[in-house]
Amino acid sequence: MNPKQTKLIPIGWEEWVSLPELNLLAIKAKVDTGAKTSALHAFMVEKIEEDGQQKVRFGIHPIPERPDIEIYCKATLVAEREVTSSSGHTELRYVIRTMVQLGEKTWPIEISLTNRETMSYRMLLGRTALEGRLAVLPQASHLFGELSPHVYDKVSSEPHKRKLKIGVLSREPDSYSTERMVQAARARGHDVQVINTTRCYIKVTASKSSVHYLGQELEKFDAIIPRIGASITFYGMAVLRQFESMNTYCLNSSLGIIRSRDKLFAHQILGRGGIGMPVTVFGHVPGDMTELISLVGGAPLVIKLLEGTQGRGVVLAETSKAAQAVIQAFRGLKANFIVQEYIKESAGRDIRCIVLGNKVIAAMERISQEGDFRSNLHQGGKSFKVKITSEERKTAVKAAKLLGLHFAGVDMLRTQAGPKLLEVNSSPGLEGIERTTKKDIAGAVIDYIEQNARPIYTKHILGS
Repeated sequence: MNPKQTKLIPIGWEEWVSLPELNLLAIKAKVDTGAKTSALHAFMVEKIEEDGQQKVRFGIHPIPERPDIEIYCKATLVAEREVTSSSGHTELRYVIRTMVQLGEKTWPIEISLTNRETMSYRMLLGRTALEGRLAVLPQASHLFGELSPHVYDKVSSEPHKRKLKIGVLSREPDSYSTERMVQAARARGHDVQVINTTRCYIKVTASKSSVHYLGQELEKFDAIIPRIGASITFYGMAVLRQFESMNTYCLNSSLGIIRSRDKLFAHQILGRGGIGMPVTVFGHVPGDMTELISLVGGAPLVIKLLEGTQGRGVVLAETSKAAQAVIQAFRGLKANFIVQEYIKESAGRDIRCIVLGNKVIAAMERISQEGDFRSNLHQGGKSFKVKITSEERKTAVKAAKLLGLHFAGVDMLRTQAGPKLLEVNSSPGLEGIERTTKKDIAGAVIDYIEQNARPIYTKHILGS
Protein backbone atom coordinates (compact mmCIF):
# COMPACT_ATOMS: atom_id res chain seq x y z
CA MET A 1 0.00 0.00 0.00
CA ASN A 2 1.41 3.33 -1.01
CA PRO A 3 1.88 5.91 1.75
CA LYS A 4 -0.65 8.71 1.68
CA GLN A 5 0.71 11.63 -0.32
CA THR A 6 0.65 15.12 1.22
CA LYS A 7 -1.70 17.47 -0.58
CA LEU A 8 0.22 20.40 -2.07
CA ILE A 9 -0.96 23.89 -1.13
CA PRO A 10 -1.25 26.40 -4.01
CA ILE A 11 1.05 29.45 -3.94
CA GLY A 12 1.25 32.47 -6.22
CA TRP A 13 4.26 33.72 -8.17
CA GLU A 14 4.78 36.43 -5.52
CA GLU A 15 3.87 36.23 -1.83
CA TRP A 16 4.41 38.11 1.43
CA VAL A 17 6.37 35.94 3.87
CA SER A 18 7.86 36.30 7.34
CA LEU A 19 11.25 35.14 8.65
CA PRO A 20 10.47 35.39 12.38
CA GLU A 21 13.85 34.16 13.64
CA LEU A 22 15.49 37.03 11.72
CA ASN A 23 12.94 39.61 12.92
CA LEU A 24 11.80 40.05 9.32
CA LEU A 25 8.04 40.14 9.79
CA ALA A 26 7.12 41.32 6.31
CA ILE A 27 9.08 40.76 3.12
CA LYS A 28 7.75 40.28 -0.42
CA ALA A 29 9.27 37.23 -2.11
CA LYS A 30 9.30 36.17 -5.73
CA VAL A 31 8.67 32.43 -6.12
CA ASP A 32 11.38 31.12 -8.47
CA THR A 33 11.28 27.43 -9.31
CA GLY A 34 14.30 27.95 -11.56
CA ALA A 35 16.47 28.50 -8.49
CA LYS A 36 17.31 25.57 -6.26
CA THR A 37 18.11 27.53 -3.09
CA SER A 38 16.21 30.53 -1.78
CA ALA A 39 18.07 33.85 -1.73
CA LEU A 40 17.84 36.85 0.61
CA HIS A 41 19.14 40.39 0.22
CA ALA A 42 22.03 41.13 2.60
CA PHE A 43 24.78 43.73 3.04
CA MET A 44 27.67 44.05 5.49
CA VAL A 45 27.76 40.25 5.70
CA GLU A 46 30.19 38.99 8.34
CA LYS A 47 31.05 35.48 9.49
CA ILE A 48 31.51 35.21 13.25
CA GLU A 49 31.99 32.52 15.89
CA GLU A 50 29.65 32.47 18.86
CA ASP A 51 29.55 29.81 21.59
CA GLY A 52 31.73 27.58 19.45
CA GLN A 53 29.34 27.81 16.50
CA GLN A 54 29.83 29.56 13.17
CA LYS A 55 27.21 32.20 12.48
CA VAL A 56 26.59 35.04 10.03
CA ARG A 57 25.41 38.54 10.82
CA PHE A 58 24.18 40.93 8.18
CA GLY A 59 21.92 43.86 7.40
CA ILE A 60 18.91 44.03 5.11
CA HIS A 61 16.57 46.64 3.65
CA PRO A 62 13.38 44.52 3.59
CA ILE A 63 11.24 47.10 1.75
CA PRO A 64 12.76 48.34 -1.56
CA GLU A 65 10.84 51.63 -1.36
CA ARG A 66 12.04 52.31 2.20
CA PRO A 67 15.87 52.38 2.27
CA ASP A 68 15.67 54.10 5.69
CA ILE A 69 14.49 50.80 7.20
CA GLU A 70 17.45 48.63 8.13
CA ILE A 71 17.19 45.35 10.05
CA TYR A 72 20.24 43.50 11.40
CA CYS A 73 20.13 39.75 11.62
CA LYS A 74 22.15 36.83 12.93
CA ALA A 75 21.77 33.20 11.87
CA THR A 76 23.60 29.88 11.96
CA LEU A 77 25.95 29.28 9.02
CA VAL A 78 25.33 25.94 7.33
CA ALA A 79 27.48 26.22 4.20
CA GLU A 80 29.50 28.37 1.82
CA ARG A 81 28.59 27.70 -1.79
CA GLU A 82 29.42 29.05 -5.22
CA VAL A 83 26.16 30.21 -6.79
CA THR A 84 25.68 31.24 -10.42
CA SER A 85 22.96 33.84 -10.97
CA SER A 86 20.60 33.99 -13.97
CA SER A 87 22.97 36.58 -15.50
CA GLY A 88 25.85 34.08 -15.37
CA HIS A 89 27.73 35.77 -12.52
CA THR A 90 29.27 33.33 -10.00
CA GLU A 91 29.89 34.32 -6.40
CA LEU A 92 30.66 32.58 -3.11
CA ARG A 93 27.67 32.94 -0.79
CA TYR A 94 27.00 32.16 2.84
CA VAL A 95 24.01 29.84 3.34
CA ILE A 96 21.92 30.00 6.50
CA ARG A 97 18.99 27.97 7.86
CA THR A 98 15.97 29.71 9.35
CA MET A 99 12.19 29.40 9.69
CA VAL A 100 9.88 30.81 7.03
CA GLN A 101 6.23 31.59 7.66
CA LEU A 102 3.59 31.72 4.94
CA GLY A 103 0.11 32.33 6.28
CA GLU A 104 -0.32 29.79 9.10
CA LYS A 105 2.39 27.47 7.77
CA THR A 106 5.92 27.54 9.20
CA TRP A 107 8.89 25.35 8.20
CA PRO A 108 12.74 25.52 8.00
CA ILE A 109 14.48 26.51 4.78
CA GLU A 110 18.02 27.21 3.61
CA ILE A 111 18.74 30.71 2.22
CA SER A 112 21.82 32.04 0.45
CA LEU A 113 22.82 35.65 1.23
CA THR A 114 23.58 38.09 -1.59
CA ASN A 115 23.23 41.80 -2.31
CA ARG A 116 19.92 42.37 -4.09
CA GLU A 117 19.83 46.16 -3.57
CA THR A 118 18.95 46.82 -7.21
CA MET A 119 16.36 44.03 -7.43
CA SER A 120 12.60 44.49 -7.13
CA TYR A 121 12.34 41.58 -4.70
CA ARG A 122 14.46 41.31 -1.59
CA MET A 123 13.89 37.55 -1.46
CA LEU A 124 13.61 34.63 -3.87
CA LEU A 125 11.80 31.48 -2.73
CA GLY A 126 13.56 28.56 -4.43
CA ARG A 127 12.20 25.13 -5.32
CA THR A 128 13.75 23.25 -2.37
CA ALA A 129 11.67 25.44 -0.06
CA LEU A 130 8.54 24.43 -1.97
CA GLU A 131 9.06 20.70 -2.53
CA GLY A 132 6.51 18.50 -0.83
CA ARG A 133 4.52 21.49 0.44
CA LEU A 134 3.55 24.02 -2.23
CA ALA A 135 2.49 24.09 -5.86
CA VAL A 136 3.02 27.28 -7.85
CA LEU A 137 0.12 28.85 -9.76
CA PRO A 138 1.94 31.12 -12.27
CA GLN A 139 -1.06 33.42 -12.84
CA ALA A 140 -1.82 33.97 -9.14
CA SER A 141 -0.25 36.19 -6.48
CA HIS A 142 -0.72 37.00 -2.80
CA LEU A 143 -2.83 33.89 -2.15
CA PHE A 144 -1.87 34.12 1.52
CA GLY A 145 -2.81 37.78 1.84
CA GLU A 146 -0.61 40.84 2.21
CA LEU A 147 1.56 41.85 5.15
CA SER A 148 1.88 45.53 5.99
CA PRO A 149 5.32 47.20 5.71
CA HIS A 150 4.14 49.42 8.58
CA VAL A 151 5.40 46.77 11.02
CA TYR A 152 8.79 48.41 10.44
CA ASP A 153 7.67 51.96 11.23
CA LYS A 154 9.03 51.67 14.76
CA VAL A 155 12.45 50.84 13.34
CA SER A 156 12.58 53.83 10.97
CA SER A 157 11.48 56.23 13.72
CA GLU A 158 14.25 55.14 16.11
CA PRO A 159 17.61 55.76 14.39
CA HIS A 160 19.88 54.51 17.17
CA LYS A 161 23.50 54.20 16.23
CA ARG A 162 24.89 50.73 15.81
CA LYS A 163 28.11 49.55 17.33
CA LEU A 164 30.65 49.67 14.49
CA LYS A 165 33.76 47.62 13.93
CA ILE A 166 36.49 50.06 12.88
CA GLY A 167 40.01 49.26 11.71
CA VAL A 168 42.88 51.78 11.81
CA LEU A 169 45.65 51.04 9.31
CA SER A 170 48.77 52.30 11.07
CA ARG A 171 52.31 51.15 11.82
CA GLU A 172 52.43 53.51 14.81
CA PRO A 173 49.85 52.37 17.37
CA ASP A 174 51.39 54.63 20.04
CA SER A 175 51.36 57.81 17.94
CA TYR A 176 49.16 60.66 19.13
CA SER A 177 46.91 60.55 16.06
CA THR A 178 46.31 56.79 16.16
CA GLU A 179 45.67 56.79 19.91
CA ARG A 180 43.18 59.64 19.58
CA MET A 181 41.24 57.83 16.85
CA VAL A 182 41.08 54.71 19.01
CA GLN A 183 40.01 56.68 22.10
CA ALA A 184 37.29 58.55 20.20
CA ALA A 185 35.90 55.35 18.67
CA ARG A 186 35.83 53.47 21.97
CA ALA A 187 34.28 56.45 23.76
CA ARG A 188 31.35 56.11 21.34
CA GLY A 189 30.98 52.39 22.03
CA HIS A 190 32.62 51.04 18.87
CA ASP A 191 35.02 48.13 18.50
CA VAL A 192 38.34 49.32 17.10
CA GLN A 193 41.51 47.50 16.07
CA VAL A 194 44.87 48.96 15.03
CA ILE A 195 46.30 47.00 12.10
CA ASN A 196 49.95 47.20 11.10
CA THR A 197 49.64 47.75 7.37
CA THR A 198 52.88 45.96 6.45
CA ARG A 199 51.83 42.83 8.36
CA CYS A 200 48.73 42.43 6.16
CA TYR A 201 48.64 40.19 3.13
CA ILE A 202 45.81 39.84 0.67
CA LYS A 203 44.09 37.03 -1.18
CA VAL A 204 42.43 37.84 -4.50
CA THR A 205 39.95 35.46 -6.15
CA ALA A 206 36.98 35.82 -8.48
CA SER A 207 34.49 34.71 -5.80
CA LYS A 208 35.89 36.03 -2.54
CA SER A 209 38.65 38.49 -1.66
CA SER A 210 40.13 38.68 1.82
CA VAL A 211 42.73 40.40 3.99
CA HIS A 212 44.89 38.28 6.28
CA TYR A 213 46.75 39.52 9.34
CA LEU A 214 49.12 37.74 11.70
CA GLY A 215 48.21 34.35 10.28
CA GLN A 216 44.43 34.75 10.28
CA GLU A 217 41.78 36.10 7.93
CA LEU A 218 40.44 39.41 9.21
CA GLU A 219 36.73 39.57 9.93
CA LYS A 220 34.80 42.19 7.99
CA PHE A 221 35.10 45.81 9.19
CA ASP A 222 32.36 48.41 8.95
CA ALA A 223 34.96 51.12 8.34
CA ILE A 224 38.69 51.60 7.79
CA ILE A 225 40.69 54.68 8.80
CA PRO A 226 43.89 54.74 6.70
CA ARG A 227 46.93 56.21 8.47
CA ILE A 228 49.44 55.01 5.88
CA GLY A 229 52.93 56.51 5.83
CA ALA A 230 54.43 57.86 2.62
CA SER A 231 57.25 55.31 2.70
CA ILE A 232 54.82 52.41 2.24
CA THR A 233 52.35 54.10 -0.11
CA PHE A 234 52.45 51.37 -2.77
CA TYR A 235 51.94 48.49 -0.33
CA GLY A 236 49.47 50.42 1.77
CA MET A 237 47.31 51.25 -1.24
CA ALA A 238 47.22 47.58 -2.24
CA VAL A 239 45.88 46.68 1.20
CA LEU A 240 43.40 49.57 1.19
CA ARG A 241 42.14 48.62 -2.29
CA GLN A 242 41.47 45.14 -0.98
CA PHE A 243 39.23 46.53 1.76
CA GLU A 244 37.51 48.67 -0.88
CA SER A 245 36.89 45.59 -3.07
CA MET A 246 35.18 44.01 -0.04
CA ASN A 247 32.76 46.98 0.11
CA THR A 248 34.25 48.27 3.37
CA TYR A 249 33.73 51.99 3.96
CA CYS A 250 37.13 53.75 3.87
CA LEU A 251 37.49 57.27 5.29
CA ASN A 252 39.81 58.15 2.39
CA SER A 253 39.95 56.15 -0.83
CA SER A 254 43.12 54.65 -2.25
CA LEU A 255 42.74 56.83 -5.35
CA GLY A 256 42.41 60.02 -3.30
CA ILE A 257 45.52 59.16 -1.28
CA ILE A 258 47.56 58.35 -4.40
CA ARG A 259 46.59 61.68 -5.97
CA SER A 260 47.63 63.63 -2.90
CA ARG A 261 50.92 61.77 -2.35
CA ASP A 262 52.30 62.71 -5.76
CA LYS A 263 52.81 66.47 -5.40
CA LEU A 264 53.05 67.03 -9.16
CA PHE A 265 49.93 64.96 -9.91
CA ALA A 266 48.06 66.80 -7.14
CA HIS A 267 49.08 70.19 -8.52
CA GLN A 268 48.00 69.18 -12.02
CA ILE A 269 44.54 68.20 -10.73
CA LEU A 270 44.23 71.30 -8.55
CA GLY A 271 45.46 73.61 -11.32
CA ARG A 272 42.90 72.16 -13.71
CA GLY A 273 40.29 72.81 -11.02
CA GLY A 274 41.20 76.49 -10.80
CA ILE A 275 42.91 76.38 -7.39
CA GLY A 276 45.44 79.18 -6.87
CA MET A 277 48.98 77.96 -6.13
CA PRO A 278 52.62 79.00 -6.51
CA VAL A 279 53.99 78.61 -10.05
CA THR A 280 55.19 75.01 -10.27
CA VAL A 281 57.65 73.55 -12.80
CA PHE A 282 58.74 69.96 -13.45
CA GLY A 283 61.55 68.86 -15.76
CA HIS A 284 64.10 66.11 -16.33
CA VAL A 285 66.66 67.05 -19.02
CA PRO A 286 70.04 67.95 -17.39
CA GLY A 287 70.54 71.03 -19.55
CA ASP A 288 67.24 72.71 -18.69
CA MET A 289 68.17 74.05 -15.21
CA THR A 290 68.32 77.68 -16.28
CA GLU A 291 64.93 77.40 -17.98
CA LEU A 292 63.36 75.70 -14.90
CA ILE A 293 64.60 78.51 -12.68
CA SER A 294 63.42 81.28 -15.01
CA LEU A 295 59.91 79.79 -15.37
CA VAL A 296 59.22 80.29 -11.65
CA GLY A 297 60.54 83.87 -11.73
CA GLY A 298 64.11 83.16 -10.69
CA ALA A 299 65.66 82.84 -7.23
CA PRO A 300 64.77 82.65 -4.45
CA LEU A 301 62.75 79.55 -5.20
CA VAL A 302 61.67 76.33 -3.51
CA ILE A 303 62.68 72.82 -4.59
CA LYS A 304 60.60 69.89 -3.30
CA LEU A 305 60.92 66.14 -3.54
CA LEU A 306 57.67 64.77 -4.95
CA GLU A 307 57.25 62.30 -2.09
CA GLY A 308 58.54 64.31 0.86
CA THR A 309 56.40 64.80 3.99
CA GLN A 310 56.40 66.95 7.14
CA GLY A 311 58.74 69.48 5.54
CA ARG A 312 61.43 66.95 4.70
CA GLY A 313 62.85 67.14 1.19
CA VAL A 314 61.99 70.85 0.87
CA VAL A 315 64.82 73.30 0.15
CA LEU A 316 64.82 77.09 -0.23
CA ALA A 317 67.43 78.14 -2.78
CA GLU A 318 68.15 81.87 -2.35
CA THR A 319 70.30 82.22 -5.49
CA SER A 320 70.30 80.67 -8.96
CA LYS A 321 73.67 79.08 -8.25
CA ALA A 322 72.33 77.45 -5.08
CA ALA A 323 69.27 76.27 -6.98
CA GLN A 324 71.40 74.63 -9.65
CA ALA A 325 73.47 72.86 -7.00
CA VAL A 326 70.35 71.44 -5.29
CA ILE A 327 68.85 70.37 -8.63
CA GLN A 328 72.08 68.60 -9.58
CA ALA A 329 72.16 66.86 -6.19
CA PHE A 330 68.56 65.63 -6.51
CA ARG A 331 69.22 64.44 -10.04
CA GLY A 332 72.32 62.62 -8.85
CA LEU A 333 70.07 60.73 -6.43
CA LYS A 334 67.65 60.03 -9.29
CA ALA A 335 64.93 61.71 -7.24
CA ASN A 336 61.85 63.31 -8.73
CA PHE A 337 61.27 66.91 -7.68
CA ILE A 338 59.42 70.09 -8.55
CA VAL A 339 60.59 73.70 -8.60
CA GLN A 340 58.20 76.29 -7.16
CA GLU A 341 57.87 80.02 -6.96
CA TYR A 342 58.79 81.38 -3.53
CA ILE A 343 56.01 83.54 -2.08
CA LYS A 344 58.02 86.19 -0.23
CA GLU A 345 55.05 87.87 1.42
CA SER A 346 54.18 84.68 3.35
CA ALA A 347 57.33 85.23 5.45
CA GLY A 348 57.47 81.67 6.81
CA ARG A 349 53.75 81.51 7.64
CA ASP A 350 51.03 79.25 6.35
CA ILE A 351 47.51 78.13 7.19
CA ARG A 352 46.62 74.50 7.96
CA CYS A 353 42.91 73.70 7.50
CA ILE A 354 41.36 70.39 8.46
CA VAL A 355 38.65 69.42 6.00
CA LEU A 356 36.10 66.76 6.93
CA GLY A 357 33.39 66.06 4.40
CA ASN A 358 32.29 69.35 2.93
CA LYS A 359 33.47 71.69 5.68
CA VAL A 360 36.55 73.04 7.42
CA ILE A 361 36.30 71.91 11.04
CA ALA A 362 39.52 73.50 12.37
CA ALA A 363 42.28 75.86 11.25
CA MET A 364 45.58 77.11 12.61
CA GLU A 365 48.37 79.40 11.47
CA ARG A 366 51.89 77.97 11.53
CA ILE A 367 54.99 80.14 11.82
CA SER A 368 58.48 78.85 11.10
CA GLN A 369 61.23 79.05 13.66
CA GLU A 370 63.84 81.74 13.16
CA GLY A 371 66.18 80.99 10.28
CA ASP A 372 63.85 78.44 8.63
CA PHE A 373 61.21 79.15 5.99
CA ARG A 374 59.33 75.87 6.65
CA SER A 375 56.42 76.28 9.02
CA ASN A 376 55.83 72.56 9.66
CA LEU A 377 55.48 71.78 13.37
CA HIS A 378 57.76 68.77 12.85
CA GLN A 379 60.45 71.26 11.80
CA GLY A 380 60.12 73.35 14.94
CA GLY A 381 57.40 75.74 13.80
CA LYS A 382 54.82 77.23 16.17
CA SER A 383 51.06 77.28 15.75
CA PHE A 384 48.23 79.62 16.67
CA LYS A 385 44.47 79.44 16.30
CA VAL A 386 43.32 81.51 13.34
CA LYS A 387 40.09 82.70 11.78
CA ILE A 388 40.10 81.95 8.07
CA THR A 389 38.37 83.90 5.34
CA SER A 390 35.45 82.65 3.28
CA GLU A 391 37.74 82.33 0.25
CA GLU A 392 40.27 80.28 2.22
CA ARG A 393 37.48 78.02 3.47
CA LYS A 394 36.11 77.47 -0.04
CA THR A 395 39.60 76.79 -1.41
CA ALA A 396 40.36 74.17 1.24
CA VAL A 397 37.08 72.30 0.73
CA LYS A 398 37.37 72.43 -3.07
CA ALA A 399 40.96 71.17 -3.01
CA ALA A 400 40.07 68.15 -0.89
CA LYS A 401 37.07 67.42 -3.09
CA LEU A 402 39.08 67.65 -6.32
CA LEU A 403 41.51 65.05 -5.01
CA GLY A 404 38.69 62.83 -3.74
CA LEU A 405 39.52 63.09 -0.02
CA HIS A 406 36.91 63.11 2.76
CA PHE A 407 39.47 63.92 5.45
CA ALA A 408 42.48 66.11 4.68
CA GLY A 409 44.92 68.69 5.94
CA VAL A 410 45.09 71.54 3.42
CA ASP A 411 48.05 73.93 3.62
CA MET A 412 47.80 77.42 2.11
CA LEU A 413 49.71 80.69 1.99
CA ARG A 414 48.03 84.04 2.48
CA THR A 415 48.80 86.52 -0.30
CA GLN A 416 47.33 89.78 -1.56
CA ALA A 417 46.06 87.85 -4.58
CA GLY A 418 44.22 85.39 -2.36
CA PRO A 419 45.10 81.97 -0.92
CA LYS A 420 47.87 79.98 -2.63
CA LEU A 421 47.65 76.24 -2.01
CA LEU A 422 50.82 74.45 -1.03
CA GLU A 423 49.83 70.86 -0.30
CA VAL A 424 46.96 68.53 0.60
CA ASN A 425 47.76 65.87 3.19
CA SER A 426 45.57 62.75 3.15
CA SER A 427 46.69 61.65 6.63
CA PRO A 428 47.02 64.87 8.65
CA GLY A 429 48.47 64.71 12.14
CA LEU A 430 46.07 65.55 14.97
CA GLU A 431 48.37 66.58 17.80
CA GLY A 432 49.19 70.12 16.67
CA ILE A 433 45.72 71.05 15.44
CA GLU A 434 43.88 69.61 18.45
CA ARG A 435 46.15 71.25 21.01
CA THR A 436 46.12 74.57 19.17
CA THR A 437 42.38 74.79 18.51
CA LYS A 438 41.18 72.74 21.53
CA LYS A 439 38.83 70.93 19.15
CA ASP A 440 38.06 67.21 19.20
CA ILE A 441 39.10 66.38 15.64
CA ALA A 442 39.27 62.63 16.29
CA GLY A 443 35.74 62.68 17.67
CA ALA A 444 34.49 64.56 14.62
CA VAL A 445 36.08 61.92 12.37
CA ILE A 446 34.30 59.08 14.19
CA ASP A 447 31.02 61.02 14.06
CA TYR A 448 31.51 61.39 10.30
CA ILE A 449 32.15 57.65 9.94
CA GLU A 450 28.96 56.91 11.91
CA GLN A 451 27.00 59.04 9.45
CA ASN A 452 28.53 57.55 6.31
CA ALA A 453 29.49 53.94 7.03
CA ARG A 454 26.66 51.48 6.71
CA PRO A 455 25.01 50.08 8.72
CA ILE A 456 24.36 52.93 11.23
CA TYR A 457 21.47 51.53 13.24
CA THR A 458 21.34 48.93 15.96
CA LYS A 459 19.63 45.61 15.48
CA HIS A 460 15.92 46.04 16.27
CA ILE A 461 13.79 43.34 17.85
CA LEU A 462 10.30 43.96 16.55
CA GLY A 463 7.35 43.41 18.86
CA SER A 464 9.46 43.77 22.01
